[in-house]
Amino acid sequence: MGGERLRVARGELARGASLPGAVLAATGAGTGATGVIRLATGLRAEAQGAGAVLQPLLETPGVTDVLVGGGRTWVDRGRGLEEVPGARLEEPQARALAVRMAAASGRRLDESSPVVDASLPDGTRLNAVLPPLSTDGTLICLRTSRRRALTLPELRQAGTVPAGLDQLLTALVERRTSCLVTGATGTGKTTLLAALLGLVSPTERIVCIEEVSELRPDHPHVIHLQERGQNVEGVGAVPMSALVRNAMRMRPDRIVLGECRGPEVREVLSALNTGHEGGWATLHANSPVDVPARLTALGALAGMSEHMVTAQAASALDAVVHLRRLASGARVVESVGLLSRHAGELVCQEALVRLPDGGYRAGEAATALGRLVGPQALQAALGGAEACGGRDLGRATCRG
Repeated sequence: MGGERLRVARGELARGASLPGAVLAATGAGTGATGVIRLATGLRAEAQGAGAVLQPLLETPGVTDVLVGGGRTWVDRGRGLEEVPGARLEEPQARALAVRMAAASGRRLDESSPVVDASLPDGTRLNAVLPPLSTDGTLICLRTSRRRALTLPELRQAGTVPAGLDQLLTALVERRTSCLVTGATGTGKTTLLAALLGLVSPTERIVCIEEVSELRPDHPHVIHLQERGQNVEGVGAVPMSALVRNAMRMRPDRIVLGECRGPEVREVLSALNTGHEGGWATLHANSPVDVPARLTALGALAGMSEHMVTAQAASALDAVVHLRRLASGARVVESVGLLSRHAGELVCQEALVRLPDGGYRAGEAATALGRLVGPQALQAALGGAEACGGRDLGRATCRG
């Protein structure tokens, strides 16, 4: 009976009926409230969300990613990927769903445009690839959008930011330093950045620039700018570099780049070097040591020489907060480094390094970090002044 109601409701929607109208037409007087709600939920998932199979997975507490490929489905709850045997999508279903979700995002997905990266109306991030680019059938990657940003205390409770380190990160925000949050894919860069932006004074205006809008900081004055790709005629593209230039004219107190991944690095460094201090950005990097090379490579895309990138980055950027995902699935702040210029080259020197027991030891740039955030914040991250025993911070190893 439930399948028949769903068939009738789908037919009504195909004829142009509204969702409530389709539900009303498919249910009779004998249909209970539970049946009506179930039918409406299923139709909404089919028409607006990720479909009747995937939408419930996206709405499951703790799930951050849902992946589909080769007729199999996986989820990520922070413990690594787990296959969901009862959530299979055969190729025709997967392809139809991917095309429908792309259309709902205002994007095209077909043979002439077989890759899409977009955001669904509810904020869920969509990436889909069609054959023959994918040899395993249609691939769908969905990343959930948090209804609210996690706070720094919540990240401390989760173990991402240990007690003491939260004081140092707060000082980086309050002292208007310009920083990069780095790490590999899935390490929690956006989550940490959103939590830190929530610490910005409510009297300040934050302009967030992203390829796909994901940042949702708990702050009363946040403006979101999102890159636009070209349309089917090949025109109308608005790249992130243009958005950064426009953001500088929007009276920003803080300019935030969701992900530094291309030639927009030139505009960001220019903005941070012309009075727009306190900016933040995320960057894909496997370690803090790799950050200078990544910035140099991105600068080359914008026609910047290595010398120019070194000069601008050393002047514009202060610190690097690096995240890592442990084998257990936990996301942690692995280290904090400082960017500077040495012998004409851009380098990132470690100031704090995470120990296997969860504490932190002082790196070669610890003293300089103390000057940047204040000695109390540094001592808190290292376990307190007593834990350091009065030793030189550059050589101390203290528990967090």
